[in-house]
Amino acid sequence: MSTGKFPTTTINPPVSNSPVMQPHQPFASARMQIPTRQAIALISEHGDPAAEIGKDAAGGQNVYVRQVGEALAKLGWQVDMFTRKSSPDDATIVQHSPHCRTIRLTAGPEAYIPRDEMFQYMPEFVAAFQKFQQKEGMSYPLAHTNYWMSGWVGLQLQRSQNLQLIHTYHSLGAVKYQSVTEIPEIAQTRLAVEKDLLEQAHSIVATSPQESDDLEALVSKIGSIDIIPCGTDVSTFRPISKSEARKQLGISAKQKVVLYVGRFDKRKGIETLIRATGELRSHLEQGEEIDPQHLKLLVVGGSDPNEADGVERRRIEDIVAELDLATTTDFVGMVGHDRLALYYTAADVCVIPSHYEPFGLVAIEAMACGTPVVASDVGGLKFTVISEETGLLVPPHDVSKFAHAIGRILTDDIWARKIRKQASARVHQNFSWTGVAIQLSDLYRRLLAQSLLSPGVARGSSATSTLLPKQAVKAS
Repeated sequence: MSTGKFPTTTINPPVSNSPVMQPHQPFASARMQIPTRQAIALISEHGDPAAEIGKDAAGGQNVYVRQVGEALAKLGWQVDMFTRKSSPDDATIVQHSPHCRTIRLTAGPEAYIPRDEMFQYMPEFVAAFQKFQQKEGMSYPLAHTNYWMSGWVGLQLQRSQNLQLIHTYHSLGAVKYQSVTEIPEIAQTRLAVEKDLLEQAHSIVATSPQESDDLEALVSKIGSIDIIPCGTDVSTFRPISKSEARKQLGISAKQKVVLYVGRFDKRKGIETLIRATGELRSHLEQGEEIDPQHLKLLVVGGSDPNEADGVERRRIEDIVAELDLATTTDFVGMVGHDRLALYYTAADVCVIPSHYEPFGLVAIEAMACGTPVVASDVGGLKFTVISEETGLLVPPHDVSKFAHAIGRILTDDIWARKIRKQASARVHQNFSWTGVAIQLSDLYRRLLAQSLLSPGVARGSSATSTLLPKQAVKAS
């Protein structure tokens, strides 16, 4: 019997491929779209689900929230995705499908703010979220927060209303700070909030068994953890003709293509890949397996050199010049999601040299297209990539081992063809967004059912109050 608290099977109206923009009317038409299904909130303070992927801080988290939101809407939920408005030119509401939208809240200046400086504006985010609920008459009995600052927002909401709180870390401070030389001032606050989240949220969604192990070993033994992986759009990322992909991109059949996809960030390990490419070229010059002139490195992603990630891009370009790799390396820049599959398919190998990666969406996108992956043996990449079966795992920072692994895939055609088939099969069997959304939907239903059995009881409601940003002290 339906209680009206859970999603029901419905026939969704046709979904437009283009979001509907409503730029200059805050919360416009929200009243016109009063949901007839259970509304839930996905909160992603810096990972704007409607942002252009690859620009500035837009990356895996943006893809995750957007894809999960749209897939959950197809399963019968009314999905409102909340993020911080980072430009006055951005639409306040972006309608992705009839039951899934992004809502941008004003919290701090409507401008780009580095993540390490954003926490001070989170009390404003909480206030804006509550104002939206009150103004539009919305009620969210469940919130799925993403990244630690959104988690802090969720903890505040949990204390003021009967809210089921689910959290996905996307990046874990306790692991991340082990791989960086400079620890930001916000580190201790972040670590404290991440501990509170594990101990007080109703469920932590870890995207890999490795992340679950890290949480228990490095953060707290207390907490409820559910392992649900990230996914990919298997209708977009799938095996297609390699020759056709290369024809569309103007890549010669003779070229051996090494691909990097992602933003410019030191933690992404692009320097390791550049130096490995230089070492590989030197090796090829001494042998006869491949003409070194046919080696091509494509760096896809990042924004304009003058944007926020421009400093790292210029540093990488200097290393390319230092190693005399200018004719070997192409900086492709941002690529639309609809064309990204062409680059994966055209490549002989996709390299993910990250110092730390909680999951690694690029790995499963590449594998879904049948492209072997060489990745750092860290974090969730240990889960997504099966070494010797769908690619190779090597120690992070190890230039020589990256060079050897890339060379092995480029020179062993028979083995590489086998890897291609196994990589695609693994993703299509285990990592579709629909499958991920079904698992999340089941988790949401279970938690909402528990809240009906024990109304008014919030996990961690008697716990010590979470650290507040300095500006929040005056407002509290």
